[in-house]
Amino acid sequence: MVYEDMFQRPIQLVHNRIHRGYPGGREIERLRGNDALGDDLSPEAWVGSTTLARDHDSVPDGKLGYAQAYLADGGRVYLKDMIDTNPIAFLGEKHVVKFGSNTSILVKLLDAEKKLFLQCHPDGSFARKCFNSNYGKVESWYVIGLREDQPEPPYLLLGFKKGITREKFQKLFIEGDIKLMENWCHKITPRVGEMYYVPAGTPHLLGPGCFVVETQEPSDITVKAFMQKFDNEQETGMFIERSMGSFNYIGRGKEDTLNLLRIKPKSLLSAAGGTENLLLGGNQNPYFSVTELTVTNEMGKYETGVFSISIVLDGTGWICYDGGCMNVKKGDELFFPADTKNVVWKTDNRLHVINCHPPDAL
Repeated sequence: MVYEDMFQRPIQLVHNRIHRGYPGGREIERLRGNDALGDDLSPEAWVGSTTLARDHDSVPDGKLGYAQAYLADGGRVYLKDMIDTNPIAFLGEKHVVKFGSNTSILVKLLDAEKKLFLQCHPDGSFARKCFNSNYGKVESWYVIGLREDQPEPPYLLLGFKKGITREKFQKLFIEGDIKLMENWCHKITPRVGEMYYVPAGTPHLLGPGCFVVETQEPSDITVKAFMQKFDNEQETGMFIERSMGSFNYIGRGKEDTLNLLRIKPKSLLSAAGGTENLLLGGNQNPYFSVTELTVTNEMGKYETGVFSISIVLDGTGWICYDGGCMNVKKGDELFFPADTKNVVWKTDNRLHVINCHPPDAL
């Protein structure tokens, strides 16, 4: 099938939830206007995803993780299948020359009711060597909500403290001392509107009640600081080496950690109709970039020559482009093909939008 009518306009994405086995998801549904729904074991939504989940074969069609898009007639199609019909039109020529038909980005809504496991993700080199993956997993968190009805206030763990060594951490890992492993990491109280950068190898944990937009490399590799033993001693040794080899044992003071990993926004555009800020990207991070658009009247979208993925965090309005206009509201998720021209966001009140861009876009 050919989708000529799709790659020159914003594409409405189908809301989804991904089963991950840990509780959450209530705040995703509230963002989407479904206030009556509570937490379950699907605390993530993969937005505009062309990445398969590691357990993708647990669903009948084997495509767990893939996002779907709405067609003009109300039908649905996997976004990846659509892109594969004309990668240059959907992704942009300069992107396709470098990455082929792979979007090379994964965007999530992640809502944790309980704290997650202390974990890290390998860099590209270690992922290729030990996980048979073409991608590592550098990621970021843009905080969009913090629950106020939790027994414990929301927090993050991010980065090792000074004095850490692999020997110290590996001993605790083998002993299964999760509390002491967590104590080697900085505990941070986040605020809504903050951006955190999580380089590969950095220990981290989303605490209870954190709701974030997570932008990352397109990989589903997670290395938990949780020891497993196997019947085969050699296999146990390989597991320890693969797990401990994924962490980066650089310790810093808390202030230095925050200065490095809590990213301050940079103004890209300020006009009568709104503002656009760079939250993460450029020389700071070559894997993806994230911008924030606040529209108060009428404002053009920052065009990069490649696609982008957007989440409307608040407000109502509409998007106009060469060929038409469409209404948008809080909770909408959109894919902007590279061939979409002259995009203008409009509102009678206020629109707050997060735009996620692939490598080399900004």
